[in-house]
Amino acid sequence: MKAATVNPSTMSQSFELLDPKRTIAELKELRALTGNDDGAQRVAFTPTWKRARDFLREKMSGLPVETHTDAAGNLWFTLRGESGKALLIGGHIDSVPNGGWLDGCLNVMAGVEILRRIHAEFDGRPPVTVRLVDWADEEGARFGKSLFGSSAFSGNLDLNEARGLKDRDGIALPDAIAAHGIEFEKVKEAGVEAENAAAYLELHIEQGPVLLDLDLPLGVVLGTCGVERHAITFRGQAAHSGSTPMNRRRDAFLAAAKMAPEIYEITDRHGGVCTIGSCTTKPGIVTSVVEECRITLDQRHLDASALAGMLAEAKSASERYATEGNVSVAWERIWQIEPVPFHAGLIEFCDQAILETCGVTHRLPSGPLHDAAEVSRAGIPTVMMFVQSLHGISHNKIEDTREDHIEQCVVAFDRLARKTMEWIAAKD
Repeated sequence: MKAATVNPSTMSQSFELLDPKRTIAELKELRALTGNDDGAQRVAFTPTWKRARDFLREKMSGLPVETHTDAAGNLWFTLRGESGKALLIGGHIDSVPNGGWLDGCLNVMAGVEILRRIHAEFDGRPPVTVRLVDWADEEGARFGKSLFGSSAFSGNLDLNEARGLKDRDGIALPDAIAAHGIEFEKVKEAGVEAENAAAYLELHIEQGPVLLDLDLPLGVVLGTCGVERHAITFRGQAAHSGSTPMNRRRDAFLAAAKMAPEIYEITDRHGGVCTIGSCTTKPGIVTSVVEECRITLDQRHLDASALAGMLAEAKSASERYATEGNVSVAWERIWQIEPVPFHAGLIEFCDQAILETCGVTHRLPSGPLHDAAEVSRAGIPTVMMFVQSLHGISHNKIEDTREDHIEQCVVAFDRLARKTMEWIAAKD
């Protein structure tokens, strides 16, 4: 955590052309338009999501921006500048079902306000081009594929995998997006939007309790954690639970249970996080020793070597307890992504912007994935800013952030945008 050597700035010192209170009012408008008593309902590729995007277009209609939807369904607003080099500001207006009122849409609505400030300050012609993007289906709530639009943009979308995805009603992803004018086989053509992109900035609620526990409003995101996600299956032998002595059992569940505490001890040695998220047994009846026990393991760390060490130690523990219990163990990778560190120079700009706004800052990794990770993977200098989440909770209707913290994040994010524009112009 880093503190300023000057007194904390007040909100009155923010840029005169910026109105953070308007951002809060518009977020509340969006909540009323696209939510209900259960929370936000802006699931991508649904009528409510389209209504949210129409709301966004309406808010941008007073600015001289070029508006278009790319091949993957990402919605772009472009304010042309003296230079074709572009600052990208991004977020996602879609939500999970029964989600929070700020997850994703805070990013976009803060971006709207920043474009208003830039337009007013430079009379519609800033020194560099500025683009706001609403990424399509960041959440993956309907089809289970997160970061759809941004991974198409980066070129990392697996078309073969995505082609076969279906929602709970059996509707295939290609058919669902076709209803919104998106041709599935062409979605990677969204990559043309990366031309002339010089930097990418994203604002997001933290979704966790780190800033809350530190009593800090804002933080700089160092990058998104790498993820190793596996299914681990222990196999023993089914046997009668009444007639089989304890010393004769080959209990698959017992091996998994002994391994579990060590999974969490791994984080004491390496940092990061480990989660055993599910456990299923066969035959799954009270009168039988467990023949098969399948657990799922999610491991995350910002450092690639530490993540590899966490995985290696988990595998070693599983093999040790399998041998001890006279059972077998097999690992199956479900999913993996490498850590994505953000741009060092932009991290410094973000730090400065936060210090100038509220006098104290903190650097932290992001456990959840974000569109920013895909933009960074596309080779574009990227950074994220977090604002504190009350309760440390997201993806829930109780998700919330103090309004004074929302105002501060809009001011700090605008300061970050200003610094980044100057950096881009100086390089051009």
